[in-house]
Amino acid sequence: MSEKSYEPSITEDTFYKIWEERGYFEVDGNKAIQEDAKNFSIMMPPPNVTGRLHIGHALTFTLQDIITRYKRMDGYKTLWQPGTDHAGIATQNVVEKQLLAEGTTKEEIGREEFLKRAWAWKEESAGIMTSQLRKMGVSPAWKRERFTMDEGLQKSVKEAFVHLYNQGLIVRGNYMVNWCTHDGALSDIEVEHEDHDGKFYHIKYPFADGSGFVEVATTRPETYFGDTAVMVHPDDERYKHLIGKKIRLPLTNREVAIIADEHVDMTFGTGVVKVTPAHDQNDYEVGKRHDLEFITVFDEKGILNEYAGEFQGLERLEAREIIVKKLESEGFVVKIEDHKHQVGHCYRCKNIVEPYISRQWFVRSEVAKKSIEKTNNGEAKFFPPHWINSYNSWMGDLRDWCISRQLWWGHQIPVFYCDDCEHEWASLKDSEHECPKCASKNIHQDPDVLDTWFSSALWPFSTLGWGNGDVEMDKLFTSQDMKDFYPNSLLITGFDILFFWVARMMMMGESFMGELPFNHIYLHALVRDENGQKMSKSKGNVIDPLDMVEKYSADILRFTLAISAAQGRDIRMSTDKLEQNRNFTNKLYNAAKFLQMNVDTFPDLKGFCVESSLGRYMLSRLNVATAEVRSCMDEYRFNDAATAVYRFIWNEFCDWGIELSKADKGAIVELGAIFKESMKLLHPFMPFITEYLYHELSGTNLENADSVMIMKYPHKTKKRLKDEARFEIIMDVIISVRRAKVLVDLANQKIEKVYVKIDGISYEEQELMKPFILKLAKVDVVEFTDSKVENAVSDISQKCETFIPTQSIDLTSIINRLTKQDEKLQKEIDKLGGMLNNERFVANAPEEVLAKNRELLADAQSKQAKVIEQLNSLKN
Repeated sequence: MSEKSYEPSITEDTFYKIWEERGYFEVDGNKAIQEDAKNFSIMMPPPNVTGRLHIGHALTFTLQDIITRYKRMDGYKTLWQPGTDHAGIATQNVVEKQLLAEGTTKEEIGREEFLKRAWAWKEESAGIMTSQLRKMGVSPAWKRERFTMDEGLQKSVKEAFVHLYNQGLIVRGNYMVNWCTHDGALSDIEVEHEDHDGKFYHIKYPFADGSGFVEVATTRPETYFGDTAVMVHPDDERYKHLIGKKIRLPLTNREVAIIADEHVDMTFGTGVVKVTPAHDQNDYEVGKRHDLEFITVFDEKGILNEYAGEFQGLERLEAREIIVKKLESEGFVVKIEDHKHQVGHCYRCKNIVEPYISRQWFVRSEVAKKSIEKTNNGEAKFFPPHWINSYNSWMGDLRDWCISRQLWWGHQIPVFYCDDCEHEWASLKDSEHECPKCASKNIHQDPDVLDTWFSSALWPFSTLGWGNGDVEMDKLFTSQDMKDFYPNSLLITGFDILFFWVARMMMMGESFMGELPFNHIYLHALVRDENGQKMSKSKGNVIDPLDMVEKYSADILRFTLAISAAQGRDIRMSTDKLEQNRNFTNKLYNAAKFLQMNVDTFPDLKGFCVESSLGRYMLSRLNVATAEVRSCMDEYRFNDAATAVYRFIWNEFCDWGIELSKADKGAIVELGAIFKESMKLLHPFMPFITEYLYHELSGTNLENADSVMIMKYPHKTKKRLKDEARFEIIMDVIISVRRAKVLVDLANQKIEKVYVKIDGISYEEQELMKPFILKLAKVDVVEFTDSKVENAVSDISQKCETFIPTQSIDLTSIINRLTKQDEKLQKEIDKLGGMLNNERFVANAPEEVLAKNRELLADAQSKQAKVIEQLNSLKN
């Protein structure tokens, strides 16, 4: 091994450039080892162009890379499709902030100029995330990188929209939607519900005839100008006589009727409810049932309109206290109570979301029907399996999906309107010039854009060329891709976008392709800090993956994430774990260094004959590890796979294989070949150091040789029972002798002689074992015996009994030490036993004190038994 030690930062950058330049990441990068009919495809969840790599991304992409590298080495024609997402709201917000900082707005510069600015920002920022991913060592087919608004995918989105539109599955209408006064319409899952400390306002609604009032409790007094009824339960004896009676809204002269509806909860509040059909989801349904008027009291920006009378022009939330003060001064407020309730917030800007009636575009929920059926028929399998329950609970209550967004950045809705004959049509063309019905040139396109998730819902097949036409065919996709890579073999993503993205891909994939887009769906949990806390900037506990790469290496971060990724469990990330895995890389490096102290270069295991008993044993252990790693990888048990390879290399190869080779130098060449093969086993997890050590031990370097990443993954799994049984005994004897030496204070010293008793072992086997016992147990003479040896200290182990003769050892000081230990322990036992036998003490002491004393007594008795056993052994 070269004198210079391994420097991850230099090696990782150098190797990555070579891998990428040679095209190893591409579909045909492993052509030499591809096997017929073995195809594997996985889609990168496209990160936002505005984004920066966070620890959740690091986990997703690490797991994706591990499985991709494994499949690539296992002879699969492999596609890991990369790309980025245009991230409608997020990107528009960034560009709007830039304009505000320059003292202008998007409205001032106009749509065309704004979009130029957005594209310029995309070009500047899109490369940031992908360069960060390269630092993690990930290996997607970069030459096929897509962007959700590239030319081909724009065609694909139009194709999907027009098809659903023409089938009547995309419709436009006045619906109640989730409305952010900053970002416009949101789908249900873009609303985050949080507990809010608000108020319950009890307001008098006077009868129109002046005969009294009803008391209405509300959390939203600013919307009462839009009330078109007051509602009671039809069975509520308190109010039955009032049904049909008119009330007059406070501060206005508008009259509304008292109606009866079973929606009212008689036990909640006063049992009298205001009905504001244009500003409450439940009231919207009541309004439709009772044919009530729908009155909108504020505009799209949340500014109160003429229905609010003197409060017109105020912002909805700021107006609340002003309106309440006026109601109080006029004597309409009965009382105000504290009230904790859930309030919806925009997932992007955290603004309070309003239920709002707006003319929007929707995908009908029936589009999802077949995908739900097929998922429940087992045509897609979740890992862990319990996620199907969450999927079903959401899909069971699925409403139409609002897909229009009041933005400029995104896929503009491909619907055109004729201003003369009012004809409406969807078109695949980028622009239309005349109405197909009346030939008028007076036409315009819908100004809204599609929800970002609409284009990313097509990702599993649009990236394979569906709907792209021939735009960049044979560069970004081929005509064979759909056959080879749809359905995708696997999806790996965070559980938090199960509904945003996964369910919608399943809906669209099934709808357009007739098949669900994935065979397997692996949803990973959150990465938390070492105390199990969610990471956040406010807590100051955010772990930046790029900082970890710089400090520890990409390999160490990747391995730490993988070995921690148990299915269905959150990952606790800590510097302790990273340090532990740094020690593992040191172990790998030192193992290679030891091997090269004896031999410069080593052959590949393929075609090499392993003949020594130690070599055959270590090869058997490699095969066992290979079987376990493969089994775990095939079930996406990444943590178990990482643990299996770690255990083999550290506990078996380094702790025993290398040590045992000191007694059999002839086996070192074989061990070197086995270690090189174990680098292939580890490669998907730690691609850089395994590449480096493989070439160091081969006498090659990556610049003039093939990479490990396109070599065959270890596949031999034969267990050699006879060799394993032999070395289990050898290791058992060594451990037993070492324990016996501790008894006579000779732990690390060489001793003259040891007797070993093993039942039913041949002379040949004894002779084979002797060199290993002599060297590793530090003994001059090993003698096998059939009977117990007198005048010796002994140790009984699982497979043997060992005896160290005591004639030539001065045992006086050892016996004295053990005798003192025995006496000290006896005093402790007497003291604890006395306390526990004292009825008064037992009656008055707290239970935890008694439990602790019983535990201490049991421990002291156990220690004393061992000391007495040692004393008897020495005295006899």
